[in-house]
Amino acid sequence: MVQSVSNTTTSPAQLDNPQEWDLSDLYQGFDDPRLAQDLETLQQTAATFRDTYRGTVNTLNPEQIAACFQQLEAIAEQSGFLYAFPALVFSADTRNTEAKQMQDKILEALTGIENQLLFFDLELKSLDDAKFAELEAATMLHPYRHYLYTIAKFRPYTLSEDVEQTRNQDNLTGRQAFINLRSVHLGEQEYNPVTTPDDKSFSTEAELSALLFHPSPEVRYNAYLTVRQVMNQHNSLYGYILNSVAQDHKLENQMRGYSSTLQKQLLVDEVSEPVFRAIMDGTRDRFDLWQRYYTLKGNALGQKIRTCDVYAPWAEEPVAPLPYKTGVETLLAALDQFDPNYARRAKEFFIKDWVDAKVRPGKRGGAFCWYSHGKHSYLLLSYTDDYNSLFTLAHEMGHGLHFAQIGDRQTYFNSNPPMVLAEIASTFNELLLLDYLLQQASDNPALKKSLITRQLEDQLNLLFRQSTISRLELAIHDRALQGSFDHSFVNAQWRSLYQELCSDAVEVLPEHDYDWARIGHIYFKPFYCYQYTASNIVSLACYQKYRQVGKDFIPGYLELLAAGGSVDQVAALRKYVDVDLENPATIRAALQYVEGLLDQLQATL
Repeated sequence: MVQSVSNTTTSPAQLDNPQEWDLSDLYQGFDDPRLAQDLETLQQTAATFRDTYRGTVNTLNPEQIAACFQQLEAIAEQSGFLYAFPALVFSADTRNTEAKQMQDKILEALTGIENQLLFFDLELKSLDDAKFAELEAATMLHPYRHYLYTIAKFRPYTLSEDVEQTRNQDNLTGRQAFINLRSVHLGEQEYNPVTTPDDKSFSTEAELSALLFHPSPEVRYNAYLTVRQVMNQHNSLYGYILNSVAQDHKLENQMRGYSSTLQKQLLVDEVSEPVFRAIMDGTRDRFDLWQRYYTLKGNALGQKIRTCDVYAPWAEEPVAPLPYKTGVETLLAALDQFDPNYARRAKEFFIKDWVDAKVRPGKRGGAFCWYSHGKHSYLLLSYTDDYNSLFTLAHEMGHGLHFAQIGDRQTYFNSNPPMVLAEIASTFNELLLLDYLLQQASDNPALKKSLITRQLEDQLNLLFRQSTISRLELAIHDRALQGSFDHSFVNAQWRSLYQELCSDAVEVLPEHDYDWARIGHIYFKPFYCYQYTASNIVSLACYQKYRQVGKDFIPGYLELLAAGGSVDQVAALRKYVDVDLENPATIRAALQYVEGLLDQLQATL
């Protein structure tokens, strides 16, 4: 039986160790009778909705459509609670077979519910232009105007109800099953332990990733190697899974009439292809910034930088550890300096145990923010007592605070921001934290230099590594159009693209060929990573405006966050914070910001 961690309230000052989350806001455990009851009620509600409205949507007036939207939102919200619980338990421990089984059971049931309700969306999409225009113009549907716009956008790519239902059912044992297989398989892996000079041993994926920041080149190499050895051992499996996912996207594109997986995803993301290509071209044209930085770093360290060394500390002596309690207090202080109300909302995450930061075997790698509309977000990371972990916490907290603003203002259909907007608050939070830490480190040159170089490395990652991942995806999905591929194709593409990025500045180790398998987004969310680049570009623009105008920037910024998915993101950026994503100058300004940081760094060497 899965129990919640704790029902007691905790003040941040008591967090001596990384905390585990309390999921009791959702359910007490898998034996909680509410779980089965809620699922049964939801199934009955969906069936009643179908019996009442199927075949009648073209006869409904705007008031009736608005009432239907509200019922569908309530169903979707409850579905979110039901799926979140087993999914969060499983993420915290991917070895928990009960959680995996419950996740599969709930997903199957929710797919059935989704299929019951598919008709409504499909009948809306099949309305004639005059009827659809009437809905778009209706006053009572004004809150759903952007939602209706999105529906209209996908009208040309919609299939019949029986085919849409089949696609949903097939996904359980098709694309989603392969994605889940990768997660389960990764969670079962054991890594050879790496021992540091102080005779401490580390063996979890999170701990080994943290060792890439260790001052010892040998420790960094060993930590890098032990993770990639596992990726190499299962290279053919991960290649097979990726090919299966890409082939499924290709088949779906053919069925729906999309020209490519990229086109399909850009429609979802509300990003035009010219903007995407401008980001790809603009960053590729400035690979010299990446190469310049790592040449400087290699000269300072007296060695050529290898792919295992990109996060190596500049200082000869390591920065002191940063315990969880100190990290939490530091983040809250940085947010309070920006806006006390913003900080108070962040504090609630720690008081109410909405954060799982504890390092343990079997825990899903990486970090995320999981939002349950109608409740709140849950944050997952593995905190390893360092500044990298603190910035990860700040990043995920940015997502959590973004969704808190959305929850105050938006209904379910408007609660999911387009992906470029979705990453702004997270990156903005990191910039707030950086400025605060630099202020505190004024009498600590080693820490200050470490923070500046960390910011540079973050910017280089977001602008160049993340866009390189999307270049890999372009190659993968282009190749899928020609037929199946295997791991060797992906290995060769990843090496070629990374070698182009690094040139002679960074030695691309042979083990880096397998590193792509660790990038979850290429499996479960194609072309997600360029959005880190796009969002970083607009986040930098937002932050530069905040630095220019001060507190007067905050109301517009919070309005931008609260807009969620209720408006077009390009228009929202222009309206609330005066940032134009479609202007190439915005991209150039971000690259110039990084070049300015490089100039500052070089002046100190």
